[in-house]
Amino acid sequence: MLDVVTLGAWLEFAIRWLHVITAIAWIGSSFYFIALDLGLHRDRTLPSGADGEEWQVHGGGFYHIQKYMVAPDNMPGDLTWFKWESYATWLSGVALLAVVYYWGAEFYLIDPAVMDISVPVAIGISAASLAVGWLIYDVLCKSPLKNNATLLMVVLFVVLVAISFGYAQVFTGRAALLHVGAVTATIMTANVFLVIIPNQKVVVADLIAGRRPEPEYGRIAKLRSTHNNYLTLPVIFLMLSNHYPLSFATDNNWIIASLVFLMGVTIRHFFNSMHARKGRPWWTWGLSALIFAAIMWLSTAPMHGADPEGEAMNGAATQFASAEGFDEVQNIVLGRCSMCHTAEPGWPGLHWAPKGVHLDTPARIAGQARAIYLQAGLSHAMPPANLSWMEEEERESIIAWYNSATGG
Repeated sequence: MLDVVTLGAWLEFAIRWLHVITAIAWIGSSFYFIALDLGLHRDRTLPSGADGEEWQVHGGGFYHIQKYMVAPDNMPGDLTWFKWESYATWLSGVALLAVVYYWGAEFYLIDPAVMDISVPVAIGISAASLAVGWLIYDVLCKSPLKNNATLLMVVLFVVLVAISFGYAQVFTGRAALLHVGAVTATIMTANVFLVIIPNQKVVVADLIAGRRPEPEYGRIAKLRSTHNNYLTLPVIFLMLSNHYPLSFATDNNWIIASLVFLMGVTIRHFFNSMHARKGRPWWTWGLSALIFAAIMWLSTAPMHGADPEGEAMNGAATQFASAEGFDEVQNIVLGRCSMCHTAEPGWPGLHWAPKGVHLDTPARIAGQARAIYLQAGLSHAMPPANLSWMEEEERESIIAWYNSATGG
């Protein structure tokens, strides 16, 4: 019979799978339409009155695509709206945030060495910050800055840097970078839900009623769509960052997050210029490489964490450290796992602990109880290929210890 932890792990896997699928759909359609719009031939006089056209070939067929700045003479009744990809991506992302970081707040969200706060407070800060981030962004986009797209982008970048720094002062390094991505993704989806789609619906309603739509609706939607285009690549990096400690487990993680936004701009500028037939600015790749080199250099700074001898335990860690069988499990982990999961791994070829997980003190072992249970107790994921020869009896001891602590 599956226990709660196992069910939770599979629930996380299912939601993550859904999140990746919907994100692929959203990003794919977004990039396609950006490339299509930039690549339209607008130097042709078209009988239909369209603003531009392009011929494309795919899947053995040819497609003739035309774009109307306002609308064709006869409004079609079967318009396809590209919005559900965005909504589904955000909703599945929030579900994943809840399952991983809210449900496991004491393991993944809160680091007493950064800020000693309770689980409800941490979750409250997390949820509220997503809404506040959108409100700040929306106010800036409606301010006089909207008339200067470049200056607006610079101000928004400064805001994102401040957000990155702020998260790093509250949450674990892993959660900080994840939340920078989450607040950015919230801005992107809110752009679609609260601005782009409503504006398009106003235009459609005006056309159906025989009124001339205000051009301002299209201009505003275009500005928000452009922002989404440049924010996409940084969001992907930040979503993946929680799997790579070199990005989140350093004192410079907020600077790394900030630089990622610059790198997203330089990469997208290359492709946008290419699709618009304005040449291929190869210098953007050189600049991107320099930014990435700076990120790699910053990642070598000391990782977050208190001194092992004086490390304090949070509530969950204390629960596992005081549970029956902890002394035995501690000896098992120190003998089978800590040669790799320590500040200076003793395994040949390893220069840092896999995934940044250290299992060389009682506090750290207790703090990783759930991961140890899932990966070395219930499954044989760790040690990899059982290189340290963990016995079945030892795995059973890990399971017994975890169940003793959780009442399972």
